[in-house]
Amino acid sequence: MQLRTVLLAAASLSASATAAWADQSGPGAEIGEIVVTGDPLGRSDRDVASSVAVVRGQDLDHRRQATLGETLTGLPGVNSDTFGGGASRPVIRGQTAPRVKVLTDGAAIMDASEVSPDHAVSGEPLLLEGVEILRGPSALLYGGGAIGGAVNLIDKKVPTAIPDDGFEGVAEVRLGSADNERAGVVGVTGGTGNFAIRLEAAGRRADDYEVPDWPEDTLDGSFNRSRTATLGLSWIGSQGYLGAAYTDQRSTYGLPGHSHEYEDCHPHGSSLHCGGHDHDHEHEHGEGDEHGAPIVELRSKRVDVRGELRDPLAGIERIRLRGGYTDYAHDEIDDGLVATTFTNKGYDARIEAQHAPLGALRGVVGVQTARSDFAAVGAESFIPKSRTTNSAIFVLEELELGAWRFEGALRQEWQDARAVGRIDTDHSPFSASAAATWRLAPDYAASLSVARSQRAPSAQELYARGVHLATNTYEIGTPTLDVETANSVELSLKKTGGATTFSASAYRYAYDGYIFARTLDQFEDFRLIRYSQADATFTGIEGEVRHAFAPGLSASVFGDYVRAKFDEGGDLPRIPAGRLGVRGDFARGDWSGSLEYVRVFEQEKIADFETKTPGYDMFNGTLAYDFAAAGFASQVFVRGTNLLDEKALNHASFIADVAPLRGRNFAVGLRTKF
Repeated sequence: MQLRTVLLAAASLSASATAAWADQSGPGAEIGEIVVTGDPLGRSDRDVASSVAVVRGQDLDHRRQATLGETLTGLPGVNSDTFGGGASRPVIRGQTAPRVKVLTDGAAIMDASEVSPDHAVSGEPLLLEGVEILRGPSALLYGGGAIGGAVNLIDKKVPTAIPDDGFEGVAEVRLGSADNERAGVVGVTGGTGNFAIRLEAAGRRADDYEVPDWPEDTLDGSFNRSRTATLGLSWIGSQGYLGAAYTDQRSTYGLPGHSHEYEDCHPHGSSLHCGGHDHDHEHEHGEGDEHGAPIVELRSKRVDVRGELRDPLAGIERIRLRGGYTDYAHDEIDDGLVATTFTNKGYDARIEAQHAPLGALRGVVGVQTARSDFAAVGAESFIPKSRTTNSAIFVLEELELGAWRFEGALRQEWQDARAVGRIDTDHSPFSASAAATWRLAPDYAASLSVARSQRAPSAQELYARGVHLATNTYEIGTPTLDVETANSVELSLKKTGGATTFSASAYRYAYDGYIFARTLDQFEDFRLIRYSQADATFTGIEGEVRHAFAPGLSASVFGDYVRAKFDEGGDLPRIPAGRLGVRGDFARGDWSGSLEYVRVFEQEKIADFETKTPGYDMFNGTLAYDFAAAGFASQVFVRGTNLLDEKALNHASFIADVAPLRGRNFAVGLRTKF
């Protein structure tokens, strides 16, 4: 306890050691407004009623990890369901895929990450310009898959403007100590007249990472290798642009904790039968332990089309197009042989039209269509070949009256799912939301949001039947599942100006017919599950308070907590533990840095067949120096994570007990803009 107290004090006063560097001429510098590109009206983060988190610039540069989930974890309300060093998905307010949708500039990313936590999100963090986390009405417009939130990835693959000098670019290299990481990225944009071209490439090579207090020095199967290349081309005029980009991504990573002990398990009715033994006999382990960790070889080919046209017609201020086609596949290779191949070919397209103001009313209407052809062939073909099509119409309107701003959104979807040898299913989820924001004083705003959001069941929830070794389950889908409905309410309070700023939100999601994996039987660590529905409630709070003592000298306190329970009794599985942290930041001249201490508490509110995870302390720090190299703006930085080298178990992970988080790590990077 004494150590935690010392660390809290050190983080909150980290800038004091450099107070002599700070300019004492005025109060803390205010944070400028940030336009939320995922918001159809293009409003700033201060004007969106629901909770929005935006990570850009230097903060993103220092946060970058090999996976999207790890990059975002630590933001209030955001965690990740880590699966070694190669895969982790964002967890927002205790929920992840299929209730959290990952977008690339508004278009669905179309990989296989929604199916299983060991499937990586096919986006390269090194190539991102920013990340937006949307909740509430802003996320509702992206469909039932965003019922828990949406993560919008912002990149530069499709140019939207001609560079001022005809050419611009960025390059970065970084090294990591805990996993011997070597990574690099380069991106350049050139243009003349009405045409611009974008070229970018990124590569990463990381070995198994070190884990403290572990039988081995490193975690077997936590390595990650990837490479990504993109070519983009745009026509840019005075009223907008139209462009396209092609991205090829290849990745190879390990699957820690993967076991073969239960691959012959199968159901007899609602009971499990494994290896010819019943539950009264000791299970004879197979030869799975003799093999090294299985690996995933991922291939993703994607085409993005984006466009925007301003003032095309009388009464229309802007038309916006976003679309993508993905040809995705990955092989799960065990002992040198391909065990299972997952494929997903699909497209997603949406058009939005922003109408001219009608008095004080402004808004957007749009349509969207998507299709996914998914297949799994091999030992873990627990989902039959399936096709899911979805179409939708949506509208968002905003009304500003003095100190009040009101907004409402509607979305109607039609989903058709079908699989080989199974019955076809049709669902028509409907979602509606309303919000009011009151600017009760300069720089202060209070918001109340309510929503009724519906999600159609996924193909996995409808049609699964087979062994899924990544989660140690035999999955059985239920074709008669109904739509899942969430009735939510959120109260937020923000202060966006002055030396002290803050944002805080309290929320409650009451689910009617929450779709979950109900355990029917268990044999050792292996479970027989059937996708079922029951009412459930998520309640939580998150927030951050920041005070600028002087320009370049600030401290923050932040935290989050979520509790999820079934109405009939019992806790939901893999709900992240509560967190409380403090952070100090400084910037003086060419130097900048931060210290951060986070206490992750014990998670003892656990579901059946779960185990408690102990709390741990996470202490991180960053130091950066800006300089000019050959006339180019450059920065060298070092970021240390888990500086206490604690064994940390992530309760949101399916393999928390067998795959702890990375131990003490130092990442050194050099970034240059030209």
